[in-house]
Amino acid sequence: MANILFTLVGLLILWVIISIPVYLSAKAITGGEARFGQAMGATLGGTIVYWIVNFGVTLFLGSVLGASAGIWALILAFIAWLAVYRAAFDTSWIGAVGIAVLAFVLFLILDAALGAVFNVSYPDLFPFPV
Repeated sequence: MANILFTLVGLLILWVIISIPVYLSAKAITGGEARFGQAMGATLGGTIVYWIVNFGVTLFLGSVLGASAGIWALILAFIAWLAVYRAAFDTSWIGAVGIAVLAFVLFLILDAALGAVFNVSYPDLFPFPV
């Protein structure tokens, strides 16, 4: 029971940390109209939608397209994730792409900072020591 509790608390902390770059990116792209709750919803919703689309496309197109279904699944899942960002932050497709790209860059910076200060990092994110 304690393992489940630690896992859930760890996932909650990770969800909050991952939402910070999304929030900052959305705040920059939307002109300050984004809220942290929106970022947390977009992060959770985007992840869920991404995995559902990725799994569904791979499952249903795998027998038809073979190995290339995985590539199509990744592309369609990323577009679905952008659609979640677009809806959550009431922005355009270009704005959603901007949020995703800027959030990724900010995540890399946050990961490097957390690694330097607390010696924790997302596993194998960088192919080189930071």
